[in-house]
Amino acid sequence: MKFATLADGGLDGRLLLVSRDLQQACDASDLAPHLLHAVQHWAQVAPALQQRYDALNAGQVAGAFALNTERLAAPLPRSPQWCDGSAFLNHGRLMERAFNTPPIPAFDTVPVMYQGASDDFLGPRADVPLPSEADGIDFEGEFGVVLDEVPMATPAERALAHVRLLVQINDWSLRALGPREMKSGFGFLQAKPSCSWAPVAITPDELGPHWQDGRVHLALQVHWNGAWFGHPHGREMNFGFHELIAHAARTRRLSAGTVIGSGTVSNAARERGSSCIAERRVIELLDQGEIRTGFMRFGDLVRMEACGPEGGPGPFGVIDQRVVAYPPKA
Repeated sequence: MKFATLADGGLDGRLLLVSRDLQQACDASDLAPHLLHAVQHWAQVAPALQQRYDALNAGQVAGAFALNTERLAAPLPRSPQWCDGSAFLNHGRLMERAFNTPPIPAFDTVPVMYQGASDDFLGPRADVPLPSEADGIDFEGEFGVVLDEVPMATPAERALAHVRLLVQINDWSLRALGPREMKSGFGFLQAKPSCSWAPVAITPDELGPHWQDGRVHLALQVHWNGAWFGHPHGREMNFGFHELIAHAARTRRLSAGTVIGSGTVSNAARERGSSCIAERRVIELLDQGEIRTGFMRFGDLVRMEACGPEGGPGPFGVIDQRVVAYPPKA
């Protein structure tokens, strides 16, 4: 199934079902008022949602309408918990060099994860308000999973059974603020503003063979101000989502609606580009001896789409956003 959330002025929006080709949608709020409710009551509501989804794809739902992503919130406008990993070790190693930080202990064997803000996820077309260009505004393209309730100490081999949805995320970062917060030992706060989500959340079966080993086997196309920036592939994720879930649940129960992120999609092959600016900057430093790329400016645009296996439209839709100053000028 494919889901979206209509921004209706409420905290959680209104649940929509979206056709497989992302062209049509229909209201599903009579079955579950919003997506968080659906995830929290999956066993009760999923059969009826599946039936209506099948009817939508068959053109048999009265009141179906063309999907307009400008009216959409994030599929989950808020969730109980957002835990973001750094499962692409190529990115992590490059960031250690970028920030001149010592190697993380057991980085190859124990996942790295921080807990971010989950109360204000941004929609796919929403402007992204930030206070200062001097903070080093950066995008970070990644994949994520939305979970049902995960018992404490769930092992990795049983963790994927708790994945209800797959999502695509832009985990915004403010690079000038990150080093100080990392050195504090308390993790990120100011360096991590609200994330943005692609318009559609999908059940894992929608990916078919491209969801395997707890990884999204698709390329993430990134464009900055209309220019190609990168298309790194999700298959190079060193820790699968099953391992990230088990890591997060080792000492706590994960409530339904918890979101786990993969961290920045990153590949060793330089020709695939990057999905964040900081990674390009450190590659420039290593390969060319100097940093040539600046961070984002107000008015800049970023576009992200996980492309289909043949390079066509992807299953999550498109993040297409502009960075703006906050507070806005009168």
